Amino acid sequence: MSATALKTQSSPATVYLIDASIYIFQAHFSPYVEYTNRHGNELGALYGFIQFLLQFRRRTGATHVAVALDESLFCGFRHDLCPNYKSNRELPDANLAMQLVACAELCAVFGLAAFGSKIYEADDIVGTIAKRVRAETANATAINIVTRDKDLAQLLVNPRDCVWDYSGNHKRYWQDIVRDFGVTPAQIPDFLGLTGDPVDRISGVPGVGPVKAKELLKQFSSMEGIYQNLDQVGTLTLRGAQRLQSQLAEFRASAELSKRLATIACDVQDQQEAFSQVGLADLRTTSISSQALRDFLSEYAFHQEDRDRILTSAAAISQS
Repeated sequence: MSATALKTQSSPATVYLIDASIYIFQAHFSPYVEYTNRHGNELGALYGFIQFLLQFRRRTGATHVAVALDESLFCGFRHDLCPNYKSNRELPDANLAMQLVACAELCAVFGLAAFGSKIYEADDIVGTIAKRVRAETANATAINIVTRDKDLAQLLVNPRDCVWDYSGNHKRYWQDIVRDFGVTPAQIPDFLGLTGDPVDRISGVPGVGPVKAKELLKQFSSMEGIYQNLDQVGTLTLRGAQRLQSQLAEFRASAELSKRLATIACDVQDQQEAFSQVGLADLRTTSISSQALRDFLSEYAFHQEDRDRILTSAAAISQS
């Protein structure tokens, strides 16, 4: 039997890669998720993340999972490239910072592999692990990226891959991205390089919106293709084509930097980063440890009735 056949035979059907911060902050800012522990400390983010993980494990029965945590706010490699990148964000206060640490600890208690980095964002963790899984399984495994961030759609490669907005229960596959956004997943960094992204303070090219960006990528496939054929842009049937050509020329450095900021790093090989070394065996889920969970809930002073309910839910998952 060939090596490829052996990989395919032993590959899990699906690997789930969770963009955790989405669900932690969703709980933190939600008016419907409020929780104060026995000492009067606000734990809404942690409580909401516990509920998310309980439901996720019960609903999916996932055998292979990686949880990606954002720890690089204002200190990642993109900030070295552009100090203005995500400059509209705020550092968490002491209470939220404590809850973020607790959420990272919780993953191990729940039998899930979790990774964070001071240099790379959660997107890069997801991208690198996805690439490693594909290589190890000879593309036989579907990658389900659990997130609400459409930018992660650039990681979709195979027809069975998807980005899953878990809260909205909406999965988008490769063909859905093309239909909904007018570009292929691989073109998303080019698209954002042209249009920019105000949410992340990525500037792009002034005057280039989604319509013009889609047409440029339809004609030239990529940003590199656009700049290799810049003299042809003025001949397009787009309104203001001549001015568009001038704008692209003037703001080329901004466009190229913006694309780099928007491109997820999928080939991190730094041995100091645990996520860059993982294999499928590291992503295998394990049973939720009742004792570890009981100790965790006691440490964070959860109310007795809530501890009992969470422990009961966790035991049911472990027994299923």
